[in-house]
Amino acid sequence: MDCLDFLFTENNPVPSPCFVLDEPRLAANAATLDEVQRRTGARILLALKGYAAWATFPLLSRAGAGPLWGTCASSVDEARLGREEFGGEVHAFAAAWTAAEIAELLDLADHIVFNSPAQWRQFRPVIEAHNRAHRADNPIACGLRLNPEHSEGATPIYDPCSPGSRLGIRRRHFDPADLTGISGLHFHTLCEQGADALARTLDAVEARFGPWLPGCDWINFGGGHHITKPGYDLDLLCACLTRWRERYNARIYLEPGEAVALNAGWLTATVLDVVMADMPVAVLDVSAACHMPDVLEMPYRPEVFYRHGGATTRAGNAGEEGWTCRLAGKSCLAGDVVGEYGFAAPLQAGQRLVFGDMAIYSMVKTTTFNGLRLPSIGICAAGPDSAGREMRFSLLREFGYQDFRNRLS
Repeated sequence: MDCLDFLFTENNPVPSPCFVLDEPRLAANAATLDEVQRRTGARILLALKGYAAWATFPLLSRAGAGPLWGTCASSVDEARLGREEFGGEVHAFAAAWTAAEIAELLDLADHIVFNSPAQWRQFRPVIEAHNRAHRADNPIACGLRLNPEHSEGATPIYDPCSPGSRLGIRRRHFDPADLTGISGLHFHTLCEQGADALARTLDAVEARFGPWLPGCDWINFGGGHHITKPGYDLDLLCACLTRWRERYNARIYLEPGEAVALNAGWLTATVLDVVMADMPVAVLDVSAACHMPDVLEMPYRPEVFYRHGGATTRAGNAGEEGWTCRLAGKSCLAGDVVGEYGFAAPLQAGQRLVFGDMAIYSMVKTTTFNGLRLPSIGICAAGPDSAGREMRFSLLREFGYQDFRNRLS
């Protein structure tokens, strides 16, 4: 029995709604990432913007039983979480930093990447003074983010190199004089993509910034690498990483978020009602707007599982099965709709559904719009539990009124 089947067992202790972290799948992802590290000498970091369930960090971090070297943060709070809960290296990048944030990062970050030369010039004195006074043996490494103007993303909102993007320095704005005191360079062009997209990105970076790569102590390839997706070309990835490490004699970093927890989390849901519109609409106790915002932003259509004929079954596309309905959330947003799915039989109030691949981004982007409570959080591990089931479930967190109230005033 795996975690998904466990979620449909009778009298299981998993509430609804609940984000359920799948420990065996997290471990399998970590093993794949470690294979890349061992084959190439690259260091892989967890991008906290994609996955930050710190209760599972011991499975992932070298400070625990895992293989990853550290975390990359997009804010001071993420950097603190990485320092306190994950361990290892803490890398930080933001589109812009304030003086107060840099002051906090001095005691949290090992690498700080700047989005513009102006920000580097502004904060270079305070960082170098801090290094001299407190970190002479292990100074904070500073870098600049490049924009190779090479788009691989299909969705503009997630494309760091889309026209008009504020992220990274374009070649026409790049001045080698700004590299004084800089030890490495960073770029990020991908979003849930394969090694072929990375290979094309590397060609673009070399074409625009090649003369300055040999001076790097480290190069960060950013995130968006779908390394743990079935069919991903690991050999091509490893060849790219090894080639650049050897060519430029630099430490290579990757900072995926989705690859770490890809397909390693579930969201349980319950049908509350089925109403008629132009087709049947099943209203659930979860919300796309509040609990799965990327469904609306990306947009994308998550997999849905249900129980039929004594087996766990994947819902089909609209029109593929005997009964088609629209799955919708319970908020007042008219567009709070997950999508249209085909089922073998009509859904009934009280029936459990489970959404797949819900560990990444969904958990870190949830909101309490409408005062809807956030889903509980739990973790499934290999059993047996006290009832003799083959999986063990631990409830990590429940949310209530105070969580809603205290973030508003």
